[in-house]
Amino acid sequence: MKYFLWLLKAAIFFTLFAFALNNQQDATVHLFFGTQWRAPLVLVVLTAFAFGLVAGVLGMVPRWWKHRKAAQRAQASQAQAEAAAPLPPAPADSVPPHGV
Repeated sequence: MKYFLWLLKAAIFFTLFAFALNNQQDATVHLFFGTQWRAPLVLVVLTAFAFGLVAGVLGMVPRWWKHRKAAQRAQASQAQAEAAAPLPPAPADSVPPHGV
């Protein structure tokens, strides 16, 4: 399994490397107020991908916080319920006989 994962990682790396080598042409990105950014196409694509990742993570942060707080409240209430509940009696078969 370890060798399969290394082979998969190598395949992904060489695929991305070939993508970068095949997209070295300059691309122009027209921004606001007449500004432009000229960069290799692969850099433009990877930058757009990175901005998409950042936007996705920032969109998920409030929901993560909400679920984390709910989990902490549930864990605290469970710990409080366990502390308040009496211990169940020990089973009779676990007590050793006295006459032996």
